[in-house]
Amino acid sequence: MTVCLLLLSVVALTAAVPVPRALTRAAWPEREPVVGLWVWQCLVATVLLCCLTALALGAAAVFGTVRAQLFAPAPPAVTAAYDLSAAPPWALALFVLLACGAAWTTAMLARELVEARRCRARTRAHLRERAPELPAGLPTARGPLLVLEDDYPDAWWMPGSRPQLVVTTGALHRLTDHQLDAVLTHERGHARARHDWLLHLSSALATGFPHVPLFTHFCDQTHRLVELAADDTASRRCGHLTTALALIELNQHRGVLSCASSNRLLSERVDRLLEPPPRLDRRHRALTTTAAALVPLVPILITFAPGLTALS
Repeated sequence: MTVCLLLLSVVALTAAVPVPRALTRAAWPEREPVVGLWVWQCLVATVLLCCLTALALGAAAVFGTVRAQLFAPAPPAVTAAYDLSAAPPWALALFVLLACGAAWTTAMLARELVEARRCRARTRAHLRERAPELPAGLPTARGPLLVLEDDYPDAWWMPGSRPQLVVTTGALHRLTDHQLDAVLTHERGHARARHDWLLHLSSALATGFPHVPLFTHFCDQTHRLVELAADDTASRRCGHLTTALALIELNQHRGVLSCASSNRLLSERVDRLLEPPPRLDRRHRALTTTAAALVPLVPILITFAPGLTALS
């Protein structure tokens, strides 16, 4: 068991510190944001699986009841292969640390979901106040598109049990038909990919563990890559130039495209749309996706290796 715990620790530390720093310096995720998001998710899954499997082994070593439940269907040779009775003295400290980490992660995820629901409820109540009154006799149910009377140009997707795409009249007046189609396609891209769940997950992990490089980089890169992925969805349907002009029209009054602006992401998005980088070839995308999907299997193989060896 000691070897398993040490190997899991090495894998977790490698995936949590040096790999994220190298990935943030890589240029290819900008060319393939969807694949980049997948790689980040696989890295996070790897670290979480390392912690979960180490927690299970630590609990089995410290508590006989847990050991009996986990290894109840296993042959005696498998139980003996893990040598849980001879656990190192630091196994208890590791178990307490991992248990606290698991509880804290669960609390942060629950807090993020509760805050998200409250924010959506406040936003919906605000939209109900701002939405124009319907004439008598028309149904009160609202469809997926809601138009607000507001000179401020804006458009956004509001997720939830009843998702809605909200557009202001200012955006309708400022954008051409093709530009409006690009904006709507961009927001629908967020909705179809369920980017809101990914953003909540990354924010919860970064808030709960602000000193872990993987989680802080995961949060930053997720906010960046989901926008690039939605831009690609819009540009494939409406064209790169139309999508770039739509972004400029929606945001130029805010000053975010000026040189003094701190919002560099929007400027990068416009530059990327005006000069789109070449995509990775299909073989490279497939290899990267497959390799990333295999990484979370490493902690599982490490955990089951003693038992499989004993059976063989």
